[in-house]
Amino acid sequence: MAYTRELAVEPRRVYAISPARVRPDSMTTARRDVLAWGKRDAAKPPPLLKYRSSKVFILSTLCIAIFTDIFLYAVIVPVIPFALSARAGVAEEDVQHWVSVLLAVYGAALVVGSPISGFFADRTKSRRLPLLLGLLALAGATLMLCLGRNIVVMIIGRLLQGLSAAVVWTVGLALLVDTVGAAEIGQMLGYVSMSVTLATLLAPVLGGVVLHEGGYYSVYLMSFGMILLDVILRTVLVEKKVARQWINKEESHVTDIPLPDHSHTHGSTVPDSEPDAGTHQSNRRPVLALLSSHRLWSALWCSLVQSLLMSAWDATLPLHVAHLFNFSSLGAGLVFLPFALPAFFAPLIGKYVDAHGTRLPAVVGFLSCAPPLVLLLLVNHSGIRQVVLLCALLAVLGFTLTVAMMPIIVEVTYIVTTIEKKHPGGFGGRGAIAQAYGIYNCAFAGGMLIGPLWGGLIVGKAGWGTMCWSLGILSTVSAVPAALWTGGWIFGKKTEKAGDAGAQGTTVEGGLQEAERDGNKHDGSPPVGA
Repeated sequence: MAYTRELAVEPRRVYAISPARVRPDSMTTARRDVLAWGKRDAAKPPPLLKYRSSKVFILSTLCIAIFTDIFLYAVIVPVIPFALSARAGVAEEDVQHWVSVLLAVYGAALVVGSPISGFFADRTKSRRLPLLLGLLALAGATLMLCLGRNIVVMIIGRLLQGLSAAVVWTVGLALLVDTVGAAEIGQMLGYVSMSVTLATLLAPVLGGVVLHEGGYYSVYLMSFGMILLDVILRTVLVEKKVARQWINKEESHVTDIPLPDHSHTHGSTVPDSEPDAGTHQSNRRPVLALLSSHRLWSALWCSLVQSLLMSAWDATLPLHVAHLFNFSSLGAGLVFLPFALPAFFAPLIGKYVDAHGTRLPAVVGFLSCAPPLVLLLLVNHSGIRQVVLLCALLAVLGFTLTVAMMPIIVEVTYIVTTIEKKHPGGFGGRGAIAQAYGIYNCAFAGGMLIGPLWGGLIVGKAGWGTMCWSLGILSTVSAVPAALWTGGWIFGKKTEKAGDAGAQGTTVEGGLQEAERDGNKHDGSPPVGA
């Protein structure tokens, strides 16, 4: 009976529903589908359902969505300094200030929008609708930045870009966890991280090249082309939890567990999000429960520092190479290319994290970032050897940042699944994965807010060299919390291996297995505050 009660309290983990619980009219009424002509019979699967709901397609759609969002943030990095003076009439001596402001505004909007997006994402039946709304905001922001000729319009455009990014990151990562579970999340997030890094670092390259060869509007024409591709992919995507009502329908008869009387499926395989009286209080506390974890606070600090170390260069590097080497917008964009290449190692690093845990790569990554950061202060005069040195150091820094980033973004999933196993049903029927990534995005956005200001202000007041060694110190210091809390408190009880921390509980197939396992043995996870 305890087993049944646990599953009833946390219906999110049991997506299989007896046919008796599904309303007949929900499977026979006509529905619209983007790939079907007119309306279709809801009892029949949508066209190409197998492919549209596949793990590969969902992962690819999410990677392209995040790539597009970050790309449109970073593509104007080499464009901003030249657009501010030529289109907005900003004085040459004020360009550095407004470059930093426009980059920081994006981070501020991301900070505000991420927890809000996570809160609503965990209370909606569909992950796809918020993704489409976020894309609408992104299209509007891009249009404003394209046509704007004064600084106010540009700032509003960057705000909308930040809000769009909050939705994409928060809802998108929650959708990925819904799709693959925790057992494979490291490797899958490796592909996501690769798309983030490639967008962040390739966008300035392409922005500079296109601006140089095709002019200002060609940069935004390229951007709208990417938005169109993103619209198509997000529209045709079918979530796994929705597709299960048609795929392997015979498996839905295996688990006939009574659901709360208030659950009305309306054709969906996901229980209604409206809580009953017994779980109403727990549904209001996911954020507080997450923020009581020292392990999460460590991950948030590491996330903020990673973002800061990446975004500090957006406001300083283009102007530095333009001043030092007399580079045009093309050269300012191409100098980011060595930074991008190590991103291809992200899936391999994620796979290592899945197999061996998060602590070691996180610590090694932060400590390894310090040498190239400090050595970048040697790039202080013109010459071909200085260009080669700059590119080599940026390549090393790109690899070490990738090593540091992967375990931290995976750590968020492990923290949530560990708390859920320790306190079943504590996050309510919908769980808290989107809210957890909303908090994570807040920290990451904080770094994007601080990074351009850190880089721009220090370079303006104390010079390039001071910025470089200050970032090196920050990276070294951040290895301490990573060593102490990543993967669990280092002096506490031995925690589970990476893929075991809730890996079964986030997938339909593993829900029953986890319930049986938890009923037979005590969970060895650290306390909530560990």
